[in-house]
Amino acid sequence: MTRIRAIAAVLVAAAVLLTGCKDVNQPATAVPQGVAAVAEGPHNAYDVLFLQMMIGHQRQGLEMLKLGRDKGVREDVVNLAGAIDVTEAEEVDRMSGWLTGWKEQATGSDDHSSHAAHGGQAATGEEQLAALRDASGADFEMKFLNLLIAHQHNAVEMAQQLKTNGQNTTVKQFAERIELSRTQQIQQMLVLVSG
Repeated sequence: MTRIRAIAAVLVAAAVLLTGCKDVNQPATAVPQGVAAVAEGPHNAYDVLFLQMMIGHQRQGLEMLKLGRDKGVREDVVNLAGAIDVTEAEEVDRMSGWLTGWKEQATGSDDHSSHAAHGGQAATGEEQLAALRDASGADFEMKFLNLLIAHQHNAVEMAQQLKTNGQNTTVKQFAERIELSRTQQIQQMLVLVSG
């Protein structure tokens, strides 16, 4: 058993205990109705950086999710990918709108390493995405779920950094929702990995 599979097995056991075998056909939504369309109030440079980086992060995630919808074998995997895709596409639009309202660009630097001190995380590598595109069947699903687990964990870390360093109340509330929803998604995917 590889180290990754061993770690995944431990995480699956923990997720099952935490979720009480939650139905994976009921994916968690990230942004319920009622999240402000405008992020009014003061904001700082970290709020801007977070939104710019999260937009890039989620656009990359949308590419993975499309593959999950198109190439997934199990209905649970296809449904989960579709539900996350809808939520994250809406989030990208919302975040872009906030930045436009602040007269800021929707995209920042592509050099994620330059943002490391600000909580910036490395993006999913092109090699990983290429391997995902080339995979099929059960091999695809395992690669897809493991890659998406890592990707969503990265979003959790970014959201936690924003809660500490950001200023805008709306964006901080949004980061809390991202942290919660991505954690729930990770738990659902760990259950799928074990199945």
